[in-house]
Amino acid sequence: MNKFFVRDKQFYLLVLSIALPVALQQVVNLGVNLADQIMIGSFGETQISACSLANQFYFIYNVLCLGISGGACVLTAQYWGANNKRRVKETITLALWIAVALSILFSILSIAFPMEIMSLYTKDVNIMIEGSKYLRIMAFVYLIHGTALIAVATLRTVGVVKLGLLISCISFFVNIFFNYVFIFGEFGFPRLEIAGAALGTFIARLVEFLITFGYMMIYEKELCYRIKDLFVKVDQALMKEYIQIGSPVIVSDGLLTFGNNALAMIMGRIGASMVSANAICSVIVQISTVFINGVSSASGVITGNTIGRGESEKALEQGYTFFSLSVIVGIVGAVIVALIHPYIIGLYNITEETIAVTNELMWAVEVIIIFQCIQGVMTKGVLRGGGDTKFLMYADILFLWIASIPLGYLTGLVWGMSPFIVYICLKIDFIIKSFWCLHRLHSKKWIKVASLTQE
Repeated sequence: MNKFFVRDKQFYLLVLSIALPVALQQVVNLGVNLADQIMIGSFGETQISACSLANQFYFIYNVLCLGISGGACVLTAQYWGANNKRRVKETITLALWIAVALSILFSILSIAFPMEIMSLYTKDVNIMIEGSKYLRIMAFVYLIHGTALIAVATLRTVGVVKLGLLISCISFFVNIFFNYVFIFGEFGFPRLEIAGAALGTFIARLVEFLITFGYMMIYEKELCYRIKDLFVKVDQALMKEYIQIGSPVIVSDGLLTFGNNALAMIMGRIGASMVSANAICSVIVQISTVFINGVSSASGVITGNTIGRGESEKALEQGYTFFSLSVIVGIVGAVIVALIHPYIIGLYNITEETIAVTNELMWAVEVIIIFQCIQGVMTKGVLRGGGDTKFLMYADILFLWIASIPLGYLTGLVWGMSPFIVYICLKIDFIIKSFWCLHRLHSKKWIKVASLTQE
């Protein structure tokens, strides 16, 4: 029992101090997403499906930014543990400029080729038209959201953990208010429906951006990152280390995202009922796993800081504890799904067929969610915090592309099996990665110290 749980109250207090703000931030974000879906859902399944599928493309950018920040966070956590502030600042600068370049590319694609993008996910012309309206407006969100996301994530590794929660709370009210105004055409504004949801999101993200960089550049006192640091020259040694540690994270998260988009394409071709059901399930899964996102963030920060201080054996002991916590949270999440899903489904204006499909997917979710929690903490937290990014890249590529996607395609589009079986196959990589990552944790090969921590 001792092997799987650290006997140190201060450790658990530290975990809670990082995990709770992140979890609460997720709760707030989910509240916004749920409100968006319910508002859009009042106009029928076409707009639910269009919003869900259009967001799959936006999700590609979002996850690539998470990959950029994930690679940066591995280094900033270790540099901060080694008390090397200069390298922390340089790493943040490098990550921000990569995000800027990426945002320009995605903005151009969303403005110039929205119908072509939507055609990747569905052949339903009505869904394509509605999704295109959403994408054109979201083109203006990429830059402000990506850079703010990276700033909040990297600041978390140096102990600024409440900023994200504060921003999300403000964004919650801003987003819901403007979504209500523009979706339904209140207070004299035209009724924009799905385009109104995108416009509300843009305003909320702009507020997040202004608060994030206003705080970071003016008030933050620990790191003291300022405007001049945006233009500091990043030396070749840091760029080489970031490429070595960060590029596998970006490739891993990128290919994982393209893989998830392939899964969305499979669902889109099964039918609108499957798309709508999966959109509803996604919200419920996120509600039931909010705390695991906090644990994952805490494990990455704590592991990186511990290794940066040169305490590898302590990091291993903490790794086993985080694994145990992920199992517990996964089981709790499965119970939450079983309890709340009938009430959530009742909030939507959907057909009896979609209700039946959603219920089947929920049964599958109750099985998958335990493994989703385990692999989430291991891949995005402990092992990534240890610098084992190349191994994780192989894990993400291998199991998603040779297991989940082929099995999902065969069971959903060739054999026409039940939604329960299709969903299990689409997510089977979670099960495989859970066991593979546990083996990797035990091997101790995942502990890799950044070369520039001590200089």
